[in-house]
Amino acid sequence: MPVKLNSTGGGSVTLTTPSTATDYTATFPANTGNVVTTGSSAVVTPAMLSTGAPSWDGSSNLSFNSGYGSVANAYGCRAWVNFNGDGTIAIRGSAGVASLTDNGTGQYTINLSFTMPDSNYAVVGSAGSTNNAIGDRQLSTYPVNTTSCKVVSGQTASTNVYDATQVHVAIFR
Repeated sequence: MPVKLNSTGGGSVTLTTPSTATDYTATFPANTGNVVTTGSSAVVTPAMLSTGAPSWDGSSNLSFNSGYGSVANAYGCRAWVNFNGDGTIAIRGSAGVASLTDNGTGQYTINLSFTMPDSNYAVVGSAGSTNNAIGDRQLSTYPVNTTSCKVVSGQTASTNVYDATQVHVAIFR
């Protein structure tokens, strides 16, 4: 069955699983453009990609060359948040974060909007104040689980914790 897109070549086609156990093959002409696939059995052949272009292996790992000289697996930021931790805490911007909890002076819980497969992920961030104080500020993490992580803003030369006006956290796995 031929499929024709509009006169400018735009449009989309959705292929669904056939109602029988028979395999079907879709053949596309050699043409430039993008191929987007979804589903567990989607296949993109090397001929569809240029050297160094994004590709997926059999375990669904995304790999690409970002100008570093080789193709390697990409590890994306799973969640991030920028918030004011002083007074009534408030999110300025975020992705993958459902909410924040204020656990006391300088102590915050970041509640994820999804469940991680395990708690073996990295939490990185920074904390600071807008009061022009120069000091040794830090953001520490402690107990992480599959749905949240806790961070504490403090000073490295002491055990003092403080409510930071600028808290920035990113979660990688």
